[in-house]
Amino acid sequence: MDKQRDDSGVIGVGDKVVLRDVRKSFRVDGRVTVALDGIDMVARDREFVTLIGPSGCGKSTLFNIICGLMEPEAGQVWLNSRVDGRRIGTVGYMPQKDLLLPWRSVLDNVILGPELAGVDRRKASREARELLPLFGLAGFEDSYPVTLSGGMKQRAALLRTVSCHRDIMLLDEPFGALDALTRSTLQDWLLGIWQRFRQTVLFITHDVEEAVYLSDRVYVMSARPAQMIKELTVPLARPRCRDMVATESFLSCKVELLAALGT
Repeated sequence: MDKQRDDSGVIGVGDKVVLRDVRKSFRVDGRVTVALDGIDMVARDREFVTLIGPSGCGKSTLFNIICGLMEPEAGQVWLNSRVDGRRIGTVGYMPQKDLLLPWRSVLDNVILGPELAGVDRRKASREARELLPLFGLAGFEDSYPVTLSGGMKQRAALLRTVSCHRDIMLLDEPFGALDALTRSTLQDWLLGIWQRFRQTVLFITHDVEEAVYLSDRVYVMSARPAQMIKELTVPLARPRCRDMVATESFLSCKVELLAALGT
């Protein structure tokens, strides 16, 4: 692979997100709590990478650092082979809650990102309407969030993220609050969306089976102070299908990740 070199070292041309020795702590009630203790990881072009780890270990903090909402105390964050402090607006970020604005319709929620970026409202609306059927929202453009199911809210939130046209997307446990059947359906739907748009995706989940089913690679984070304690390449062919969850390769990955988590 071609490489770029600067004073900080070597970054692969296809490396979209690179973290080097990232550290972060917080002061709470006069005490310093170390959240991230030397995190190293990489996500490559068009790759689906998942982070798993115990609750409260710092996964969401890591996403906040990557997207620029927080700054690390030490270490470097590279996006698209660049390292600097201007990360806000560089990636698409879907947090744990859908955060749809209740006073805006589905369409108006979807185009919020493009609007804030200065895209002409008519152009943004036209593009969003073209994508509504792909996201299972055709006919609901004028509906309000209170009338939507949980799965529909998540699809609307993801469409809003996709509509920002960023080639890196951070998805923080988007299916965590859904029932098992809806979650399984949306996993397959998400893979279809990813196969079509092929952004680099960083995904957080507590579900080991979900991590294996969706991902090219999985990173396991330890309890606080968090470190990366395992990196697993998932040896399953794409496109994925539900029959794979019963294969020896799938079960082997699942057992390996559970062992790393200590469960």
